[in-house]
Amino acid sequence: MNLKGIVPRTWRRLKRVLLVLIVAQFVYIVLLKWVNPPITITQISSWVSLWGTDKSLQKTWVSYDEISQHAKLAVIASEDQLFTDHNGFDFKSIEKAMKHNQQSKKIKGASTISQQVAKNVFLWQGRSWFRKGLEVYFTFMIEKIWGKQRILEVYLNVAEMGEGVFGIEAASQVNYHKNAASLNREEAAMIAACLPNPVKYTVNPPARITAYRQRRILIQMRNLAPDADITELVTGRN
Repeated sequence: MNLKGIVPRTWRRLKRVLLVLIVAQFVYIVLLKWVNPPITITQISSWVSLWGTDKSLQKTWVSYDEISQHAKLAVIASEDQLFTDHNGFDFKSIEKAMKHNQQSKKIKGASTISQQVAKNVFLWQGRSWFRKGLEVYFTFMIEKIWGKQRILEVYLNVAEMGEGVFGIEAASQVNYHKNAASLNREEAAMIAACLPNPVKYTVNPPARITAYRQRRILIQMRNLAPDADITELVTGRN
């Protein structure tokens, strides 16, 4: 066996495979600027975990204009109040979270909405450095290619908002029997309140922690409402 010939051929094939993968993922990112992702790894995992129970995976995609402005503002107030100001990463929050995690066993996250979208659409759940590195890459790419409105639209459609419930439309139908466009301030804030732990922080009936978070989110929504950039984003005028 001629190892001297096998090694270069293997390396050339590996480089071709890597090149194809790089081009394919870039094309997929660009495509998702206009095409809605059919399903995510998180949704598949949820579907598997619900197998054999009386619950099923629920998700319905709605366009940006079919989502209540209250819902858009509520998730920004809940998850990422600097969403319109940063380029995908809130470094001050990351620094605070790192200091907190060094001193506490309770892990605190600092992911922006953009980072959560990158993780939910392209990756899997987990805390490995490898996955985190990929998350940084995909966050950077969607910020450059998609823009804030598309990122927020995708977030509101793929985020888990209840056990097996993905997206604001499904959450609205399950909890309030109405479409996402009809959500009022209180309902939108209640759904947003479940986002840190959508299985534990139940919406209807609301867990005590969910109701507590809803009150805080409503206050932050009032504080953020005068912000011109946020107003432009949630109204779809950007």
